[in-house]
Amino acid sequence: MKVSREGRIGRVFVLRLEDGDEIPGCIEAFAAERKLSAACCLLVGGAAGGTLVVGPADGSLRPPVPVRAAVEGVHEVVAAGTLFPGEDGRPRLHVHGALGRGDRARVGCLREGVRVWTVAEVVLLELLDTGMVRRRDPATGLELLLPG
Repeated sequence: MKVSREGRIGRVFVLRLEDGDEIPGCIEAFAAERKLSAACCLLVGGAAGGTLVVGPADGSLRPPVPVRAAVEGVHEVVAAGTLFPGEDGRPRLHVHGALGRGDRARVGCLREGVRVWTVAEVVLLELLDTGMVRRRDPATGLELLLPG
């Protein structure tokens, strides 16, 4: 473990996302509007379309080359993530989810164009006094949490 910070829980937000809302964009926009810079995010609902990152093409390469998988059709989704400011100060959501349809399940990082199908419920627990930010790490190419 490289970094550990103690904080406390502040405000609690409960959101109902609607059909067509894009994840993570609409959650990041809400956070910016409410001046919510750090939070834990839980999500349940439906999703359709967009892209999941389902792993690196080769785990030994740095920076990793992401493997992307299209979300085709409607899926049930449960997801958890963290929201912290990026280097530009804007909220950045890193959220992983499990998406299921029938007897098939996929797990990955929700990325571009994943949209809510009908409804999704989100709980955001504000994290205060952690002082953490997301910064691009040159060695891995990933946005890692670091002290601000």
